[in-house]
Amino acid sequence: MESPDVVVVGSGPNGLTAAARMAVAGRRVLVLEAETAIGGGTRTEELTLPGFRHDTCSAIHPFGVVSPGYRTLGLDVDWITPPVAASHPLDDGRAAGLFNNVDETAQSLSERDGRVWRRIFAPLVADLDQIVDKFLAERIIPNPINKADRIMTLHGARSAAALASRFEGEGARALIAGLAAHSVAKLDSLFTGGVALLMGAIGNAVGWPLIRGGSARISDSLAAIVTENGGEIVTGQRVTSLDRYDHASVLLDLSPPEARVVGRLRMNPTDIVSYGRWRPGPGVFKIDYALDRPVPWADDVSPRAGTVHLGGTFEEIAAAEAAVIEGKHPDRPFVLFAQQSDFDPTRAPEGKRTGWAYCHVPNGSDVDMTSRIEAQIERFAPGFSETVLQRFTRDAPGFEAYNSNYVGGDIGGGAFGVRRFIPKVKSRYKVGDRLFACSANTPPGGGAHGMCGWNAAGAALR
Repeated sequence: MESPDVVVVGSGPNGLTAAARMAVAGRRVLVLEAETAIGGGTRTEELTLPGFRHDTCSAIHPFGVVSPGYRTLGLDVDWITPPVAASHPLDDGRAAGLFNNVDETAQSLSERDGRVWRRIFAPLVADLDQIVDKFLAERIIPNPINKADRIMTLHGARSAAALASRFEGEGARALIAGLAAHSVAKLDSLFTGGVALLMGAIGNAVGWPLIRGGSARISDSLAAIVTENGGEIVTGQRVTSLDRYDHASVLLDLSPPEARVVGRLRMNPTDIVSYGRWRPGPGVFKIDYALDRPVPWADDVSPRAGTVHLGGTFEEIAAAEAAVIEGKHPDRPFVLFAQQSDFDPTRAPEGKRTGWAYCHVPNGSDVDMTSRIEAQIERFAPGFSETVLQRFTRDAPGFEAYNSNYVGGDIGGGAFGVRRFIPKVKSRYKVGDRLFACSANTPPGGGAHGMCGWNAAGAALR
């Protein structure tokens, strides 16, 4: 393409969503990707053995299925929704479950905690579209008359520890901890309660789906929208400056350090300073498994769940996440485990299974967490080690090598904090003369929902 109207640097879900929105709006769009394959955090590869297809990063998509951007673009993927969004096994063989409706979730808790769960989550589920639109589309203007808004204002701005204090039973409190730990923050931090509320409400309303064939289907579908509307995607081309694109609007799906270098001649001085102050959050250590058979969970809820939260009680998870924030490696980390092939047979050979597990680690850590992760899996699924045919591990530096946006292994776009989620009056996306940021460091943050790109493209079109 000789003279594009729009250049998008980076082809993760945010970059591709931005490109798709611009192309649909009639702009001539050029997407430039440094790697040989598109997708960023939404790639699917055979990492272990032939026939075992693993999501290299993003795997389960609670935010993707409710994304206003994906819905408007008509994302062509086949969502598969397990009957349980997330399970949370405990040491006594019981498990709390985030079921795909409020009542079943409440019934899995004590009678008293079930009533509290219904009181908090039923209004959120009833108004989920409005809540999601406010959070993802950057229109956080609470309506004091609306009950769901009152709950989000009252509990969402508080810590997960404060939210958990509303419950008495170990199961409910642990369930809140697992939901809030997706924030990658200390659970006594403000707004971690809001993460738990949003994750729980989505699960109770529509579930936490995976995608038939793998998360790469997201990037494939977005790329098809771009090219079908006249856009062009070029891989294997790393951009180091924007000198060649003075005539075009540019959207950067890059980490702040890289965006600061690439866009330095067009970036506002205040944004150059702000991006220089940006700090990454913790990294991750991940294991992909080829398994001989299903995971032998000790409880009867986890076999029905797409995601399993492994970490024990609220107090254990809070301690583990706090240790990571403080630069330590917990002996018992909080582990997120996904079992896509239990619900999508395209992921593994007949009768076999895949496993997907990771824990949080200090940013840049090269410590091998394999034994600690597997001890947590064995704790709740005795005999798991006997099912393992092959494993593929990737530490925090490995994640940055795989995707330069993952600075020090941070897959979430930066350290957790209120400023990442509440927008300023000034656009968070426009950072210079016809220069826009659209990576996960912009609102509403990480999650493979594409909304950072959707919102940035909206700013560019105005």
